[in-house]
Amino acid sequence: MKRILTLLAAALLLASCAEDRSQILKVYNWSDYIDESVIPEFEQWYAEQTGETVRVIYQTFDINETMLSKIEKGHEDYDVVCPSDYIIERMLREDLLLPIGRDFGDTPNYIDENLSPYIRACFDKIEGGDKNANDYSVGFMWGTTGILYNPKYVTDEEADTWDIIRNPKFADKIFIKDSPRDVYSQIILKIHEQDLAEGKVTMDQLMRFTSEEDIAAVEAYMKEASGLVAGWEADFGKDQMVQERGWVNLTWSGDAYWAIVEAREAGVELRYRCPREGATVWFDGWVIPKYARNAKAARYWINFMSRPDIVVRNIDVIGYVSTSCAPEVLDAFQDDELDPIDLRYFFGPDADSLHCDPVLYPDQRVIERCTMEHDWGEQTALLLEMWARVKGDNASSWTYIFLGIAAVAVVVVLALRGRGKKNRKHRR
Repeated sequence: MKRILTLLAAALLLASCAEDRSQILKVYNWSDYIDESVIPEFEQWYAEQTGETVRVIYQTFDINETMLSKIEKGHEDYDVVCPSDYIIERMLREDLLLPIGRDFGDTPNYIDENLSPYIRACFDKIEGGDKNANDYSVGFMWGTTGILYNPKYVTDEEADTWDIIRNPKFADKIFIKDSPRDVYSQIILKIHEQDLAEGKVTMDQLMRFTSEEDIAAVEAYMKEASGLVAGWEADFGKDQMVQERGWVNLTWSGDAYWAIVEAREAGVELRYRCPREGATVWFDGWVIPKYARNAKAARYWINFMSRPDIVVRNIDVIGYVSTSCAPEVLDAFQDDELDPIDLRYFFGPDADSLHCDPVLYPDQRVIERCTMEHDWGEQTALLLEMWARVKGDNASSWTYIFLGIAAVAVVVVLALRGRGKKNRKHRR
């Protein structure tokens, strides 16, 4: 028995010695949110820059809160993760992040060289107590929330207001993201449209309107819409739009872009816009959690992910828009067949007439009526309860149909994964 215990102790000691965390980088990211072929390239690049060896352990998550719980409650030792804006805000306030720093020795600082000034200004607005989010996070991808619509059935004017989701003309042709935070933020802007016009309140202030009265007002509005909704969706809405089973989709710009491209190949025209009342922008960014055990390699990972050629490759695979304003990124998105738009806010003072897709890069006039969401803190539970009441028992036949074929869909997705060029959804 004594011999067995001795052998067990020796095995445990060898296992602990074998895992030299200075040679391991644990990355926790959204599913399908980078070109995974860059991982071995990072390992080689890190060795070239530092003279040290590192091996990446790459894991993925599908929900912000899953990631947060593992770090906040489980004290998981992930070295670098990629949460959304409101989670970055929460992690800052709860002292769950380490500063990133910008000292890379002789290695170029790709972070500060290429981060868009617009993104930097938005991260300045993240409420982290006495901490500035730009010191603790670096933007990765971003986008807007708006209306995807089929102009065969919906006019531009009808799609230019959030009221379209309450328009009985489109009953059973409306799909809405099953994302209470994103929907609430748009509707609170609609409800206070007059106050905004009269200057009584700002869009940024409205993102903090989370009282019980505000939640009740949004709930009443959404209950008027719920009977018209064909499905509350996480991903299938864009497919229904491509197949013309849906005419209206409250969705994210990345999903909208994917649907527009797919629909064009099928001979269907789709359009996307941020309604006149205002809309929200969202961001995902790299951070180093408090319990990280290899912060050095984490900093180099973030710097590597900001390198222009890596940025372009990630964009090409996942189909979303980077926070980088590097010339190489702009070159990748320029298309002379598109009408020129004003993108000075993102690419700088000379970018007043660029031929880029406005779904991915909103024009200056559109971005001026966009704002950021914020963490709800203790009010989050009330938001989720409200959302459950809104959906209630009004799940349409579409909802049940898609639930019924979910297993088949999973099999198809798994079979197709890894084939060809991919445009992946963003999970908020």
